Amino acid sequence: MPEKDRGMPTHFGRLHQRLSDPLLTVLTVMLTFLLFVLGPMQAAGVVTGQHFGYFFALVLLPAAFLYSRNLLVAAPIAVAIALVVTAALLDFERSHRTDLYLDSTAWLIAGLALSVVVARAVFGPGRITYHRVVGAVLLYLTIGLIFVALYGFVALAAPGAFTNLPALHGDFAVAGNLIYFSFVTLTTTGYGDIAPLHPYARSLANVEAIIGQIYPATLLARLVTLELSRERGS
Repeated sequence: MPEKDRGMPTHFGRLHQRLSDPLLTVLTVMLTFLLFVLGPMQAAGVVTGQHFGYFFALVLLPAAFLYSRNLLVAAPIAVAIALVVTAALLDFERSHRTDLYLDSTAWLIAGLALSVVVARAVFGPGRITYHRVVGAVLLYLTIGLIFVALYGFVALAAPGAFTNLPALHGDFAVAGNLIYFSFVTLTTTGYGDIAPLHPYARSLANVEAIIGQIYPATLLARLVTLELSRERGS
């Protein structure tokens, strides 16, 4: 029995190490589908808030596995999953604003936790693989996810913080519009159909735009530096 107990962590560790890089790609595909397919469908009323929330919880499961051995990261992801599911259930009961705050909190916690998970996986020691490059793209998407949550808090606190943004209501259909605004800001596209009016909203938009400009020029270049350093050392 003791030998079997000692062997179990080793087996799990090998499985975890083997799946960590492919899971970065899986996370990227799932998050992309959530943000750019389900988000617009929810804003258009094709997908309900419950289904959107349940799929978001599903997206977080691979991230929970990635750092299941690190409670400091796995615990916030588990909390985010619980908040998303709770918000979806409250939304099903047609509650007022509680589920909206839970949604925004879950998005923020999940975004921050995913950033830690992905950054450590992408920029850690080792060979720069295709999956790690995809993980760098995932980290970029996660930045937009964090700002979706922050914009959600501002929109809840100040209903007129954004122009042409529908009022928040029970099924959080505005999430699709916030996703759109966040990534338009992150990429500095700036169509102008949705614009920040509140000082907090403008400040967040400025910060996100700056990050969106800095990230490709610095962090993605860091991957090339890591790979060149590895080749010189081999």
